[in-house]
This record gives sequence, structure tokens and C-alpha cells, in this order.
Amino acid sequence: MTTKINSKAILITFMIGAFFAILNETLLNIALTELMDVFKVDAPTVQWLATGFMLVMGVLMPISALLIQWFTTRQMFIGVMSVFLLGTVIAACALNFPMLLAGRMIQAVGTGLLIPIIMNALLLIYRPEVRGKIMGTFGLVIMFAPAIGPTLSGVIVDFLGWRWLFITVIPFAVFSILFAFRYLQNVGEVTRPGVDIYSIILSSIGIGGIVYGFSAAGEEEAGFSSVKIIAILAISVISAIIFVLRQLKLKEPLLDVRVFRFKSYTRGVTIFVIVIMAMFASEIVMPMYLQGPLGYSAKTAGLLLLPGALLNGLMSPTMGSLFDKYGPRKLIIPGTFILLGVMIFFSTINPSTPIWLFVIVYMVLMLSISAIMMPAQTNGLNELPKHLYPHGTAIANTLQPVAGALGVSIFVSIMTQSQTGYIENHSGTVTEKVAFDAMTYGVHHAYWFALGLAALAFTISLFIRKAVAPDFDEKGSEG
Repeated sequence: MTTKINSKAILITFMIGAFFAILNETLLNIALTELMDVFKVDAPTVQWLATGFMLVMGVLMPISALLIQWFTTRQMFIGVMSVFLLGTVIAACALNFPMLLAGRMIQAVGTGLLIPIIMNALLLIYRPEVRGKIMGTFGLVIMFAPAIGPTLSGVIVDFLGWRWLFITVIPFAVFSILFAFRYLQNVGEVTRPGVDIYSIILSSIGIGGIVYGFSAAGEEEAGFSSVKIIAILAISVISAIIFVLRQLKLKEPLLDVRVFRFKSYTRGVTIFVIVIMAMFASEIVMPMYLQGPLGYSAKTAGLLLLPGALLNGLMSPTMGSLFDKYGPRKLIIPGTFILLGVMIFFSTINPSTPIWLFVIVYMVLMLSISAIMMPAQTNGLNELPKHLYPHGTAIANTLQPVAGALGVSIFVSIMTQSQTGYIENHSGTVTEKVAFDAMTYGVHHAYWFALGLAALAFTISLFIRKAVAPDFDEKGSEG
């Protein structure tokens, strides 16, 4: 007789752990300037607290598919949360920058493995008819936590100091582990597939190198023309290609790329990647513009973007429920069309644009993203058979940091190069107004590229169909 699965207790366990692990991703962003002073390091060095975190997550995502099949749900969740807790304690006690960086990288190990574990378990527990609502509820955590991270960080750093960014998280991480010990049940089967070391090495070089290469391109003065960046990206792309070819030949691949044979999955993931690129890039470019030509402080710029970020998270469960009721087309097609309109608006902004209009349009942007991201991803995963769930979730989550790094790097490079070209073509003294005009010109060019991406997403959305899920073998879920 199969044990009744308490799906609500499992979902609550996952949400508690995920909230604080994901919150931690953006919690340090506001504190980077202070940490430069505390540890006497320069900007490129301190940036490794963010870049390195994303790099570790990117490297671990492909391996998550293997680990999910080797260990039980309880072992994986409690294990990765314990690793996250260890990293948090080390960072809180850091005596120097290397110690802080080490703690941060250990935290990234826990965070990077956590999301694929949770998504795979939710796919196994809940029937396809209700997955939209469940994924939307989980999406609330994924979007809400990083949205409030910078604001919460500013308050904590101002009143308590940077160490409390980590100390505050410790009791919640401990609670999550204890809660999991009490309520978390195992779902799925442990199959223990073969371990291909060459695949792990190739994926680590490929994914890690791509994430690092695109992230570092924005920091290098020469950008993508840097010999170092070109070499890193070339080696990484070649490694990734060899990795994919190897997976197609293996009987038990580390990451089964055959999931791309499923049309709904491929279309959904492609739209997901485009939206991630647009969102990550906007979260970098917009604060820069607000602090430049519009003259707002960093904290004020963060607060102006906060309503949109919060709306995105809060609407995620609603969009999930609408997806269950109406299917993907009635959400994704209007969502990508609105995204197209927002990109047109951002490609025409200037210092005279009213700030209230900017805030409203940014809220519309984040609303459209909530109507696209989770429905597109969930619809794609719904098409996969159960044995491909770990691979489908791992690939989608692997592409997230890659798309984020790619989007930020390309947007910032286009903006910077256009800005530099404008100034070089200007005859006369480069005044503050000229510099701001140059930045406006650069932002317009960056969003022309975004407009092209949005048009591609809209075109793909026209071919989206509700995925026909394989037979779902329910084992006592309350979902």
C-alpha cells in the first residue's frame, strides 16, 4: 500500500527553504560598496561575490539531474540546505575577503541544486491540470525573494552591518532543515544511473566558461574584442558542443538533450530564455539610467523598480491558475505582445520622460513577464514523460544563469559601445548633458536589440499549443 503524500506539507517545506536561499542571491548587491571598504578590495574583485555565485550555480545545474536520480528527496533537500547553512555561517564569520568568498561559493552550491530538486518533485507530486497554480505559487517565491533582496539589504546594512545579512538567514535555514526532517516525504524513485566523469568535466567547462566569459566581458575594457574573453568563450562553446554530442551517444546521459525533440518544451524554453535575457538586462540597464541622466540615488532607483518586481511575484500564482484554466496561448501571446510594446517604449525614453510613467511601464513589463515565464516553462515540462523530468528541469535551470549573463553582457556592451561612439562623434566639449545624451543614445540601441528578441518571442508564441501530458501516475497526492 502506497503512503499518502502530504503535498501541502512538502510544498511549504520547499517554499521556506527556497525563499531564503534565493533571497540570498540579491541580498549582497547593495552591500558590495561597503564590502570594498571593509576588506580593501577593488570593484572587479568584490564583484566575484555576485559573478562567482552565478558561476557556481551554472556549473552545478547540469549535475542536478544525476544527483536527483541518485539520492532521495529528503536526502537531497536536507543535504543542500545543510550545505547552504554551512556557507552562510562561514560568510557571517568571515575574517577576510577570501573567507567571505568561500562562504558565498558554498552557499551557491546549496542554492544551485535546490531549485531543480524542488521543480522535479513538484512535477512528480501534482497532476498536470493543477501544475500551473503550483508552479505559480513556487514562482511567487522565486520572484518575490530577489525582488525584496536589495531593499531589505539596504535596511539591514544601514542599521545592523553587513554580517547581519548572513546572521539573519541562519535561523531560517535551521528551521527549514528541522521542518524538512519532520514533514518532508520522498517522491520519485532512486535509479542510480551511471556516472560519466567526462560529461561532468565537459559541462563544467562549457557552462561555467560561458557564464564567466559573458559576465567578464562587461568588466573588460576591450569587451568582446578581448583576446582573453574570445579564448574563454571559444573553449567553452567547443566543450559545450562536445558535451551535447556525447550525451546523444550515451545510454545513460548526464543531461538528456533529447528533451528538445518535444516541440512544446523547445518553444517554451526558448521563450523562457528570451524573457530571462530581457528581465536581467532591464534590471541592470534601468538602474544605471535612473542614476545617470535622471539623477536618482542607488537606493531610490531600487525603490522605483520595486513595485514592478513585487507585482511580478504576487501575480505569479494568479497567472498559474489562469494557465490551468485557459491554457498557455491566452497568456503567452498577449504577454509577448505587451513585452514588444514595452521594449518600444524603453527604446524611446529620455530625461524628460515622467518618472511615474516609467514606473508604470516597468510594472507592465514585469506583469507581462509573469504571464510568460512560468506558463511557458510549465507547459513545456508538462509534455515530458516522467523519466525526463530531472533532465527537463535541469536544462531549463541551467539556461537561466547563462541567459542572464548573456543578456546583461550584450545589453551593457551595446549600450556602452553606442555611448562611446556618440561621444567620439561629438565635436566640442563633452559636458554632463552630452554624456547623458550619449547614455540615452546607448540605452535606445540596447532596447532595439531587446525589441528584436521580443519580436522573436511573440512569433514563437503564435505556435504554442497546450502540451499533451503523458499518463500521470498519481501516488496519493492531495494536489
